[in-house]
Amino acid sequence: MLEKKVKSIVLAAGKGTRMKSELPKVLHVIFNKPLLGYVLDAVNNTEYVDENFVIVGHESEKVEAFVKDNYKNAKCIMQCPQLGTGDAVNKATPYLKDFDGYVIVVCGDTPLITAETIKNFVEFHDNNHADLTVMSAIFENPKNYGRIIRDKNNKFVAIVEEKDATPEQKAVKEINAGIYCINWKTVSDAFSNLQNNNAQGEYYLTDIVKWAVGKNLSVQSYILDNNEEIFGINSKVQLAEATKILNKKTLINLMQEGVQIVDPDTTYISPETTIGADTIILPNVYITGKNTIGKNCKIGPFSHVRDGAIIGNNVRIGNFVEIKKSVIKDNTNVSHLSYIGDSELGSRVNIGAGTITANYNPISKVKSKTIIKDGANTGSNSVLVAPVTINEMASVAAGSIITKDVEAYSLAVTRSPLRIISNWVKMKIEQLSGGNK
Repeated sequence: MLEKKVKSIVLAAGKGTRMKSELPKVLHVIFNKPLLGYVLDAVNNTEYVDENFVIVGHESEKVEAFVKDNYKNAKCIMQCPQLGTGDAVNKATPYLKDFDGYVIVVCGDTPLITAETIKNFVEFHDNNHADLTVMSAIFENPKNYGRIIRDKNNKFVAIVEEKDATPEQKAVKEINAGIYCINWKTVSDAFSNLQNNNAQGEYYLTDIVKWAVGKNLSVQSYILDNNEEIFGINSKVQLAEATKILNKKTLINLMQEGVQIVDPDTTYISPETTIGADTIILPNVYITGKNTIGKNCKIGPFSHVRDGAIIGNNVRIGNFVEIKKSVIKDNTNVSHLSYIGDSELGSRVNIGAGTITANYNPISKVKSKTIIKDGANTGSNSVLVAPVTINEMASVAAGSIITKDVEAYSLAVTRSPLRIISNWVKMKIEQLSGGNK
C-alpha cells in the first residue's frame, strides 16, 4: 500500500500546430479512441489515482466535452494564455491547496504509456520516500528531448531543454520522459517561484527540479524500461507510427494467447478487444473499440468489427462484413457483404450474403434494434428494417424487405410476382435497328 493518496494532472492544452488540423491534438484518435483517453485510462487503471485534473486550452470546449462524457473522476481546468508546462500545472494548485499526497503529471499526447509503468513509477517514488521523481529514459540519439543533468557525484540536479543546452549537455543520453511524481505538500511552492528567463519566455515544469535541489529535497529519476511508451504525438506521421506500435504490441499479445493472425501486416485490432484461443483472423481485418470475440471463430478477410460487439464461440464472420454494437451467439454465421448493427443474433443463426439490418432513422436520429432468434436464417440480399424480430427457426426469403416481426418456423417473403416476357430482348434489338436485322 502507498503511504499517500494520488491524483493526476494531465497536460492537454496545446493546439498541436504540426497536426495541421482544426481538431485539438489530444482528440486525434487511434482505433477510434482519442489520445487523451489512452492517457486517462492508463492513469486510472493504476487503481491508485482517485481524481484527475485535465489542463485544457486550445478548443477547450471539445476537450471538456470528451472528458465530461467519459470520465467522472476528471475535472478540466483552463489555461489561457498558454505560458508553458509549469504554468499549466500551476493552474491546478488552487484545487490542491490542502492536499497531502502524490501528484502525477503526464502529457495527454502519449497514448502508449501503460498503467503498469505508471504504477511502478509511483511505487518507486513512494518506496524511496522521494519529494520529486522524474521519469527518464536512455536514448542513443536524444535529439529534441530535455537532458537529465547530474553533478560530479551523479546526483540529479536539473533538466535542461535542448534549445537551452550547451554542446556538452546535448551529449547526455539520459532524457526527461515528461512524467513526474510530486510529493505535493513539499514541492507545490515551486510553481509560484518559477521564472521564464529562457529562450521561449515560458514557465518550464522542468525547473521544479532545480528548485527542489536548491531546497535540499529528495529528487530521484526512474529509468523507463521501454522507451516506446513515452512516444509523443506531434504530427499525423507520428500518429500513424504510434498506431503501428500499439497494434504490433496488441497482435503479439493475442498470438501469444492462441489467436491465429494470418497476416499481421494488414490486420489492425484495438487493444481493448479480447479474442479467444484458436480464433483465426484473416488478412485486412480492422477491429476498433471495445469488443469480445470468442474461441474458434473465423473473422474476415476484409471484415470491420466496430465498438460494442460481443461475438460468441464458433462464429463465422465472412469477407466484407461490418459488425457494430451487436451480440452474436455461438455457432452463428454472418456471410459476406452483410451489415449487422444494433442487433442481437441467437445461436445457430445463418445470415445470407448481402443481408442488411437497417437500424438508423435519419429523420428521428433514432437507432433501433434487430433481434434474430436461435436457428433463424436470412436469404441473400435481405433487408431487416428495425425495430423487428425474426423468431426461432423462421426463414426470410432472398431479396425480401422485412418491416414486421416474423413468427417462429414461418417463411417471410416480400417479392413481386415474377414475369417473363418472351422475345423482349429481340423486340428491343429490332426497334433500335429500325426493323433491319
